[in-house]
Amino acid sequence: MKITRVETIETPRYPNLFWLQLHTDEGLIGLGETFFGPAAVAGYVHEIAAPYLLGTDPREIERHTQALVQRATAFRAMGAEMRALSAIDVALWDLFGQSVGLPIYRCFTGPVRERIRIYNTCAGYGYNVHKAAQPGTGFAHSWGLGEHTGPYEDLVAWQNEGRAADVARSLLDMGITAMKIWPFDQFADATNGQSITPQQIEQAVLPFRQIREAVGMKMEIAVELHSRWNLPCAIRIAEALEEVEPMWYEDPIRMDNPEALAQFARSTRVPTTASETLSTRFAFRQLLERDAVGIVMLDTGWCGGLSEARKIAALAETYHRPVAPHDCTGPVTYTAGTHLCLATPNAMIQEGVRAYYHGWYQDVLTELPNIEHGFVAAPAGPGLGTRLLPDFVNRPDVTVRVSEAD
Repeated sequence: MKITRVETIETPRYPNLFWLQLHTDEGLIGLGETFFGPAAVAGYVHEIAAPYLLGTDPREIERHTQALVQRATAFRAMGAEMRALSAIDVALWDLFGQSVGLPIYRCFTGPVRERIRIYNTCAGYGYNVHKAAQPGTGFAHSWGLGEHTGPYEDLVAWQNEGRAADVARSLLDMGITAMKIWPFDQFADATNGQSITPQQIEQAVLPFRQIREAVGMKMEIAVELHSRWNLPCAIRIAEALEEVEPMWYEDPIRMDNPEALAQFARSTRVPTTASETLSTRFAFRQLLERDAVGIVMLDTGWCGGLSEARKIAALAETYHRPVAPHDCTGPVTYTAGTHLCLATPNAMIQEGVRAYYHGWYQDVLTELPNIEHGFVAAPAGPGLGTRLLPDFVNRPDVTVRVSEAD
C-alpha cells in the first residue's frame, strides 16, 4: 500500500478547523484533523510532509512519525508543524485500522472498557468555531453563536442568563454527571490576569454555588482557567472555590513553568489538570516529575497524534496519574480521543460539547461516537469508523489543496 495523494481541507465556515486526507493506491482514505491556524498547517503539510509521505507505506507509522518529528524539532519548530504532524498521525492510524479491518482501539490491543464516561464543556453551538479571537481582543470574542440553534446554548445560559443550575439539571437528565465552566475568564482581560478583586471572585463563584444548591453533589464541576492568571491570582481563585468541591482546576497558569505549576498544585487539595496546550511526552514528563499535575489532559490533534498520546498516557500511568483527553475543537479529535480511552487503562473521562455533538459535528462526519446515558463508545467501523460527509467536502466554500505523486 502506498500514499498517492495528500489533501488538506479548509473552509471559512469553520475558520479554526483543518482536515487532512491521505489517499492510497488501494482506495483507502485516512482522515486527520487539527485546530487553529489552518493555513499555516496546510503550508507545512504541502511543503514538507507531503513530499516525504507520497509513495510511502502508511502502515509504517512509527517510521514516519520519527522522520517528520526529527525534521521539525531540528529547527525548534513545534507550532503549526506539530499540529500538522498530529493530524497526519491520526490519519495514518485510520488507514492502518482500515487495512486490517479493525477499529483503532483494537489496533491498540483494546478494549479495556466498552465505553468511557463523558463530561460536558458548557460552550455553545458556535463557541471557538465560527469566530476566531484576534490578538489583542478579549477571550469572549471567540464565543460566536454560529449557524445552529437549539436547546444547548450552554455558555449563554450559565454565564449571561444566570441559569447554571438549569444547565446542570439538563445534563443530569441526559445521564451526564460532570460539567466544565469558566466564569473567571471575564475578569482576566482587564489586567491580563495580573489581579482579581474580592467582588469579582464572589461573582465568578456564584454559578458554582447555584449548581450545588440545585443538585448537590450529583454533578461534578470542573474549573477551566485557560492559563489566564498569574500564580497568586490562581491560588486565590482556588481557595475561593474549595467550598464547592471542584472536580479539578484546569490550566490555572501558563504552561511554561513547571515549578510554578507545582507550587499551585501544592496549594490545594483539588487535582490540577494540565494541559491540552502541551505537545509530546517530554513536556508532560517535566510536569509529572515535579508533581505539578494530578490529571493529565492531552489533545490528539495537538500533542503529536494518537501515537504520542499513547506514550503520554503510558508515562502518566507510571506516576499513577489518569488521563482525560481534550476536545472542544472538532469531531475527528473527539472520535480519536474516544478510541484512545477505550484502549487506555488509566483513561478517566472524555471531554465533549453537547452543542457541537448535536449541532455542527453532524454536518461534517458520516458517523459520530455513540453517546448513551453519560458514556461514549467509538464508532464500530474499521479505523476511526467515520469519514467526511461528501456534502461537506463538496460545499462551494470548502477549499481542497492537493499534493500528488509525480
